[in-house]
Amino acid sequence: MTKIPVVLSWSGGKDCAMALYELSRSADYQVVALLTTVSEEYKRISHHGMREELLELQAQAIGIRLDKIYLPSNNSHPCTNAVYEQIMGDAMRRYIRQGVDTGGFGDLFLEDLRAWREKNLAAIGMRAVFPLWKRPTSELAREIINLGFKGYLSCVEGKVGPGFAGRSFDAELLADLPATIDPCGENGEFHTFVYAGPIFSQPVGTQVGQIVVRDGRYYADLLSAEALQQKQADASAIPPVR
Repeated sequence: MTKIPVVLSWSGGKDCAMALYELSRSADYQVVALLTTVSEEYKRISHHGMREELLELQAQAIGIRLDKIYLPSNNSHPCTNAVYEQIMGDAMRRYIRQGVDTGGFGDLFLEDLRAWREKNLAAIGMRAVFPLWKRPTSELAREIINLGFKGYLSCVEGKVGPGFAGRSFDAELLADLPATIDPCGENGEFHTFVYAGPIFSQPVGTQVGQIVVRDGRYYADLLSAEALQQKQADASAIPPVR
């Protein structure tokens, strides 16, 4: 039986990584590409603030092609919903021409988001698959950890509280999260970057850099091991001030 090719919406985080894990075990589907959106100006993934370089290293370690869509992010060409839908529609039509008519998503329980995705795909003749849909998030969070996925919190909403950005997504973190925060961050409370796990051929060397606050959110600037080494080399090359 020929498997159905899927393009998986990819953020580099734990939910899409778990969705990929489930689809890779399926007898029905085969993920042929990871699709992510990147800020054209800042070269970081939209919303999460992740460096483009880390996404590329991540995809290499997973062994699936990474397709990037660059979104306008400056004042003269802002990325409105209309602009976003046009750009994404054009991208998905290219997949249709390649014989891919199914989009995969790591969404868990947001009904309006699922309906919006299904509506947009149906408009161009595609369908959607949600391998994690309605999984209890407290159980899913523990399963992700128990399977050996490892990652850091890359972006944290202010309501979660300070001190969480840059932390490992592990059992200790789940115990420390406020009771009002979804353990998978499905309401947008936090985003993650996964650097190791059962879908990886090898871990992606990742270090937590500076923690910054912007627009009420805490961001951990995650660096690849190579970037960190270069940064340290550049710093050591600066002559001392006399």
